[in-house]
Amino acid sequence: MTDPANPPQHASATASAVRIEGPWTHRDVAANGARFHIAELGDGPLVLLLHGFPQFWWAWRHQLVALADAGFRAVAMDLRGVGGSDRTPRGYDPANLALDITGVVRSLGEPDAALVGHDLGGYLAWTAAVMRPKLVRRLAVTSMPHPRRWRSAMLRDMKQTAAGSYVWGFQRPWVPERQLVADDGALVGRLMRDWSGPRLPDDEAVQTYRRAMCIPSTAHCSIEPYRWMVRSMARPDGIQFNRRMKRPVRVPTLHVHGSLDPVMRTRSAAGSGEYVEAPYRWRLFDGLGHFPHEEDPVAFSNELVSWLKDPEPDR
Repeated sequence: MTDPANPPQHASATASAVRIEGPWTHRDVAANGARFHIAELGDGPLVLLLHGFPQFWWAWRHQLVALADAGFRAVAMDLRGVGGSDRTPRGYDPANLALDITGVVRSLGEPDAALVGHDLGGYLAWTAAVMRPKLVRRLAVTSMPHPRRWRSAMLRDMKQTAAGSYVWGFQRPWVPERQLVADDGALVGRLMRDWSGPRLPDDEAVQTYRRAMCIPSTAHCSIEPYRWMVRSMARPDGIQFNRRMKRPVRVPTLHVHGSLDPVMRTRSAAGSGEYVEAPYRWRLFDGLGHFPHEEDPVAFSNELVSWLKDPEPDR
């Protein structure tokens, strides 16, 4: 783990692995006591893109271009401990990670943002919309139920418990970290392919995610949020978080899910609208798995842009 008092390893291996060239601009912003790497493109209302596991900002490369072309300021950030962002020794609970996100919004000089989150990024987007509602203009989530829905499904639905077995596996000390980086991150490639639908990621994309996971401390930081999510279930901090998440989301919400997602069942995700007191749009993409934004980037981007531009999104 990198000592926050010392400069993190960004200059060489990290920079070449995660600061991938493209039409976007790379830079760092300070927020919530840490430094975050972002890639940004375009001008207009801010759309902040939040990646999931086992990925980093590059998961949104297609949407950065589509959103910028549609007249938005598109920004994809690396979450705490991942990609080019700081690897701090603590701070991986969802409440603090949500403060990272809203802190980045402020650091970008914007009054608010539309948050778009996948997987863990979706969990944090739900959280930010509840805990910092004034900074969230709209909410779009893919492949992740509302946190209370996720918790209930993991505890009460045996099929979801089995589908999310990797989360339980993350509770072991150090073993998951070693597995993720073994053989140059081979497990990352297997997860990407196993969790996708028939439209598998290409070899170049898989290699990119494998390299990023092998940056020192990334594997550990990537799974720390999942450890908190499980270990806190019976602790006061977890009970308090679950209670706080009873507050309804009061911004327009788009919820996208792949019908073939093997780790987050459709039944688990569907019904999250009960926590939204605003227009809520549910979209199930047939034939897609856990990564709709990568498996069919055109369809996903079209849905997202259309919804963002709709002045009166439907319930």
